[in-house]
Amino acid sequence: MDTTSVIYIVIGLAILLIAVVVAALIIRRAGVRRRGASASGVSRETEAGAQGTSPDVEHAVVSTASQSETETVPASSIPTAGQDTRPSSPLQAPESSSSRLVRLRARLSKSANPLGKALLTILSKSHLTEGDWEDVEDTLLLADVGAETSAHLVEQLKSDVRVQGEADHAAVREMLRNRLLAIVDAGMDRTLFAERAEMQRSDAPKPSVIIMVGVNGTGKTTTAGKLARLFVAEGKSVMMAAADTFRAAAADQLETWGNRVGVSVIRSDQDGADPASVAFEAAHEAQDKNVDVLVVDTAGRLQNKANLMQELGKIRRVVEKTAKVDEVLLVLDATTGQNGMAQAKVFAEAIGITGIVLTKLDGSAKGGIVISVQQELGVPVKLVGLGEGPDDLTVFDPPAFVEGILASS
Repeated sequence: MDTTSVIYIVIGLAILLIAVVVAALIIRRAGVRRRGASASGVSRETEAGAQGTSPDVEHAVVSTASQSETETVPASSIPTAGQDTRPSSPLQAPESSSSRLVRLRARLSKSANPLGKALLTILSKSHLTEGDWEDVEDTLLLADVGAETSAHLVEQLKSDVRVQGEADHAAVREMLRNRLLAIVDAGMDRTLFAERAEMQRSDAPKPSVIIMVGVNGTGKTTTAGKLARLFVAEGKSVMMAAADTFRAAAADQLETWGNRVGVSVIRSDQDGADPASVAFEAAHEAQDKNVDVLVVDTAGRLQNKANLMQELGKIRRVVEKTAKVDEVLLVLDATTGQNGMAQAKVFAEAIGITGIVLTKLDGSAKGGIVISVQQELGVPVKLVGLGEGPDDLTVFDPPAFVEGILASS
């Protein structure tokens, strides 16, 4: 054997030895990792066992801490690998009803409403001509009070001015205040059924069901969330149903509102699911859990779409197989004026309306919709929203509303 052959054999043996050493190191490192993972898993299981639950279930309990203690956590809600299992933020404490009302009055009194100023300027003249009275009527029409109601109010004011026989600013203001209060109908029952005395009895049927309806863009889903907060502030147990299955973000939006105050939301796992099915399931769930109030959010729709309006009727009929629908609240944007009146009429025919929720009632001249919608439908404005804050929804207070109209004087 020559020298060259010996060299090749030595090199080959050296390479083989190096390969064996590297393989051994790789196998050893892999074994350490497996043992470490196994030990870590045993440690977690041991810790969870000491607490009486598995790691996954423990995370599920944390994530549902904002809900009632008796609520069953569905298997689908247990976090999977990679899912954020950090505890949710602390629950918010909604503002009380009395505090909201104080804030409502303060905000209305500061609003720059041109209606009251224009009326008082005209009515405080020493002598009113027919042209002045036409200006009064035009001012009311611009405020969306409505033609028939405006004409009736002008006749009443004419009579008052003749009897008053003076142009004292304070006297005219009081005269106008009394007439506006009468036409807004301060004696109308504006309480929601869930707040009435019969619902406070232990044998009262539960839940009290409220269906929210309205056209697109009026803030219906947001109002549903704010209404849930209002009931929570009153110490009631609440559940919400995400029956707006046409808008993908609607259920997520409703859940966000619910999570802030510990309110459960019943929703479908599929976009475009049957809204009536979601409402039906929510009614059963709310009844089984003896919840005080169920708020059903529905999809926004154009009032001239017959098939969509018929679907609202279906939702009501399906829910009433389980629980009585106590309230159907139509959400209207106060700034839409008489367009809101057209919407209200169609919704009233399709599903029946027990009350109106006016959003964006910021003291603008369009506030006359309060008067016209009540006069036309005989349905009270029950709730008003004055801002974008989570607690900017409160019961409608006629004296505060009228004072807001006259505040710019």
